[in-house]
Amino acid sequence: MRKRNVRAAIAAALCMTVLAAGCGKKADDPVFTGDKTETPVYQANLDAIKSSAYASVDNLDLEPGTYISVIGRASSTPYWDQVKAGVEQAATDLNTALGYSGNDKVKVLYSAPDENDNIDQQVNILDEELARYPDVIAISSADASACSVQFDLAIENGIPIVAFDSGNSYQNIQSTCKTNNIEAATTGTKNFCEKIGDSGEILLLVHDTVSDTAKEREAGIKNELAANHPNVTVTETIYLDQLEMLKKQIVAEQVGITPEELAAAEAGEKKEETTGTGDASETIADAASNAASSSADESANETVQEADNELSEKMQQVNDGAAKMSDEDAIQYYMEKHPDLKGCIATNETVTQLAIKTLDQFDAEKHITLVGFDAGKEQVNALKDGKVDGLIVQNPFGMGYATVVAAARTVLEIGNEAEVNTGYVWVTADNMNDDTITPFLYE
Repeated sequence: MRKRNVRAAIAAALCMTVLAAGCGKKADDPVFTGDKTETPVYQANLDAIKSSAYASVDNLDLEPGTYISVIGRASSTPYWDQVKAGVEQAATDLNTALGYSGNDKVKVLYSAPDENDNIDQQVNILDEELARYPDVIAISSADASACSVQFDLAIENGIPIVAFDSGNSYQNIQSTCKTNNIEAATTGTKNFCEKIGDSGEILLLVHDTVSDTAKEREAGIKNELAANHPNVTVTETIYLDQLEMLKKQIVAEQVGITPEELAAAEAGEKKEETTGTGDASETIADAASNAASSSADESANETVQEADNELSEKMQQVNDGAAKMSDEDAIQYYMEKHPDLKGCIATNETVTQLAIKTLDQFDAEKHITLVGFDAGKEQVNALKDGKVDGLIVQNPFGMGYATVVAAARTVLEIGNEAEVNTGYVWVTADNMNDDTITPFLYE
């Protein structure tokens, strides 16, 4: 890595020259006047970072023009806005500490998909950043198993990788700055179970099937339930990235299409999209024919054709009905499917907001307990109004800040912790105005 040896040598020579004048202190160093140093408004977010080394930009002697590329999972949600704010604050603090301005500034660029967790767009951004040859890349992977080809290319070109928020299965990650998701989910689950009397049916709303955050939080919830809450039952686990298929399953059940027939028809449609050949109605016919083959007379072609046509019409109803169904409608269907439902746990900002909107339109006869993640405006207002019973609130500002520090340490080759815990707090309507909590609430 590049070092500032020339500058250090010049500084040493000047020091020898003016030793009598007191070279031991820089001319522009601040002089203590007795006044207290003003505490940054974001200090509580830095204090929550479990390793203090990642809460400060001190002694990060980066060369002028160092380029740190930070790639998030979204660009316009309250949570990711806070991550970006932490990234940018760390960049400002770095340049102030180093005395850099203009072209000498350490460049820290935050990029992210326009659409939350758009894997393809995130990969494209990574490709673009690699072409700019940054000194280090920090990324929150929308898919824990994605980007290995790009990461190999980065390592080959001397560009190290740091992870944040959500980890990656790639072996050469230098450090990961994130919430302890298992612990956070466990804490939320314990408090949730207390609120529902430690018994009853519940629904899990998980933000996807592929990210580390989703997998860890789901595991934390289910492990805690299995170990300490035997009378609490998960009736459904709904994954947001599978919601479109669930909508089709809901409509298929209503029009009388079996899961096997739906699966066969869906497989046929995907094959047609991939190859550009075949006919969906033929695949539907195959599904109907196979389902009925054990009892149908092979010679009854007319009867089979009628069944084919009927199934084809029903599949059209499925596709049309699913297209018209909102995400809230789909979640409400599962809530109504379980009349004894006591509550829901949602694993991130997006699904927590979805649950809030669903409960707003769902005229339930009883209160459905809701515990979610993160603390944007919608979640905080819902907490005030009693629609949300508790929130596991991460430290996205601190996470963004720590990520830049980890990236800088990587460039300087001064060592990193494998995992940096950026902290979280448990928030309810009772403690949300406490001084220890308010720094973590954001809009």
